[in-house]
Amino acid sequence: TRVSKSIIVPTRDAEVRVFLRGLREPVTLFGEGNLERRDRLRELLTKLDQDAIERLQQVIADGDAGAQVAGSLIVNERPEGTFFTEGSDGLRQFRHKVAIFSIQRAKERLRTEKEMGDESMDGYDNIRNLTNQASELADTRPAVSCAFSPGDEYIAVASWSGNAKIWNAKTLQVKTTIEAHEERLTSVVWHPGFTSTSNDASTTVHLATGSADYTAKLWNANGTLLRTLEGHSDRLARMAMHPMGEHLATASFDMTWRLWDLESGVCVLDQEDGHSKPVYGICFNGDGSLAVSAGLDGYARVWDLRTGRSVSVLKGHARGITAVDFNPNGYMIATGSLDNTVRVYDLRRLETLSVLPGHNSLVSQVRFDPSGRTLVTASYDNTVKCWCDHQGGKFQLTNTLQTGSRVMAADVRTSGSQGLVIATTEWAKTLKIWEADDPM
Repeated sequence: TRVSKSIIVPTRDAEVRVFLRGLREPVTLFGEGNLERRDRLRELLTKLDQDAIERLQQVIADGDAGAQVAGSLIVNERPEGTFFTEGSDGLRQFRHKVAIFSIQRAKERLRTEKEMGDESMDGYDNIRNLTNQASELADTRPAVSCAFSPGDEYIAVASWSGNAKIWNAKTLQVKTTIEAHEERLTSVVWHPGFTSTSNDASTTVHLATGSADYTAKLWNANGTLLRTLEGHSDRLARMAMHPMGEHLATASFDMTWRLWDLESGVCVLDQEDGHSKPVYGICFNGDGSLAVSAGLDGYARVWDLRTGRSVSVLKGHARGITAVDFNPNGYMIATGSLDNTVRVYDLRRLETLSVLPGHNSLVSQVRFDPSGRTLVTASYDNTVKCWCDHQGGKFQLTNTLQTGSRVMAADVRTSGSQGLVIATTEWAKTLKIWEADDPM
């Protein structure tokens, strides 16, 4: 309600507990997280009457210093001035650019979908015939992240050794080795504007690496360090490039996710409120208007980047979320979890379309193919599974690939007669390519 939204509620959980204690309400309820506890306090304050104020005043009189602070904020007049933190000019410009960019991208997406129509899945019969076509030792330590470049000519691989390598996707020969960080890497992502003709020696950002040393670094394809992004207070998890190509998002164990300007290296957004445990995953929809942050608190939160508001919370997982991806159609989101399941959500109806319980260990990666009709899931149970959408988000298992080792990451593309092509990196330090035999 308008009244509840106007009430000032503390953001720190310790202060929320003090308020509840002062109101003689349970400090915590079974299964209640920080955000739910804050919402409960907000509802209580909307119903605050004279009796509640008198109870709070009694607690203050009993000498509870913490409750005294809470009581002074409730009983006295609300403080004047701005309670929220105003955004920077960089953030304001970003939101304005995203609003314009997303409208044009949405028009292009809808036009493409109309031209494609309702394609059948016959073109993806090769999914049932996927086999391991190539395998190489990726590094001296487990390879934790992999990503096809735009255009699919290269594969970037990050490992716990701190090195990132760029591989030729066809020959699996190493093109560039980057000694990126002294600590282990956690993620590697490509710039959406990268092409095979990009100048390796340019000062243009081609890819980014994230590390347990609390930093992300920006590189060109020749391995030249362009910028170091510092600001997080704990190790990084996954990262994502914004489709506009001007910003990088980083998720961190400091329970925040940040948005960085690639040109200046400045953090334009530090999203502190949203998760009560480490933020492990982050991704954008193809239009660039929405972001999804995935937390080890078991929730995925959808953010409207044009306004900064959290527009939806995706629930259902029993444990933390370790993987998230947006479908190219713009409204489906897939999440993978420590509870061994994958969920597919529909943002239009705010409901779960599918629960895929096909894995026996944590899900390390979820990836939609470029068509959005196939979902690839990777797990620590030594398998990669391919699920096909045969009817409105009802994904069905089509193939299971046995890798022989825990799968740390996976990425997917489509390629001519071979159809679906999957790259995996594993605990066994290997990079593998999976595709169907060439019919020629």
